[in-house]
Amino acid sequence: MDRNRSGPFAVCLAMSVVQERLARPAGKARQQGRTGSSWYAWLARGGLVAKGASYAIVAVLAIELAVGHGGKATSRQGALHALAGGSFGKVVLGLLVAGFAAYAIWRFVEAWAAPAEDAKAWAKRLASFGRGLIYAGLAFSAAKILAGAGGGGSQTAKAHQTTATVLSLPAGTWLVGVGGAIVIGVGLWNFYRGIAGKFEDNWRTAEMSSTARRWGRRAGTAGHLARAVVFGLIGAFVIRAALEYDPKEAIGLDGALQKLAAAAYGPWLLGLTASGLLAYGLYCLVDARYRDVSAG
Repeated sequence: MDRNRSGPFAVCLAMSVVQERLARPAGKARQQGRTGSSWYAWLARGGLVAKGASYAIVAVLAIELAVGHGGKATSRQGALHALAGGSFGKVVLGLLVAGFAAYAIWRFVEAWAAPAEDAKAWAKRLASFGRGLIYAGLAFSAAKILAGAGGGGSQTAKAHQTTATVLSLPAGTWLVGVGGAIVIGVGLWNFYRGIAGKFEDNWRTAEMSSTARRWGRRAGTAGHLARAVVFGLIGAFVIRAALEYDPKEAIGLDGALQKLAAAAYGPWLLGLTASGLLAYGLYCLVDARYRDVSAG
């Protein structure tokens, strides 16, 4: 009788030991996420560097177009595709793939490790998860480009396809309109962060020199205002696509820059916005150095 009971007891004991051993690294990972230490911090900082570099490449191409030295108004995927033409560019592209993947993992771990105390905390966790999905997709696209399997198509063309699909759904017009309003909301949020300097709230300011903080603030303000312009344009044209029931009205980042280039005083508007996006890339580098990446 005792021998029969010992079998289930041994199985339960073994399962509890396995669960305990699995829980230890998971608990350690969550602790490192909440304190922003060890490998978690390296993921965050590497990801922010890659984010800044991708915006800088888009900005440089747009500035070249604005001043008449070639270049093009393109999205980040398009800019990554332009890198794949040379050996050095492929090396940079490979580093960006790793950086985007690091950024995605950082945001996923942040969403998992952050406290879930109230609705605001849950909203932040969902936002982190959403950012992780965006950069996981960007890493996948960059990897496809690096492998020569495409992935660098126009963001505006993709916006046309997505909008057409959504418009074909019941209440599709409303869904597209709401999507455009959300994008405009993101633009307004960037405007507020830029004007109010809210991006500085994440910095470990005690470690910053007065020069680093001053120039970091300037770059962050200019960068967030440029993003506000771009997101505002994208959102406005998505709403226009809903109102006119025409998916071809929707645009992406490349389309927004092209709209600026085609406007009155286009080279000046494009150059100014592109300079702001370049400033955003520099801000990301400052953010990578001084950001408090703890999820707690």
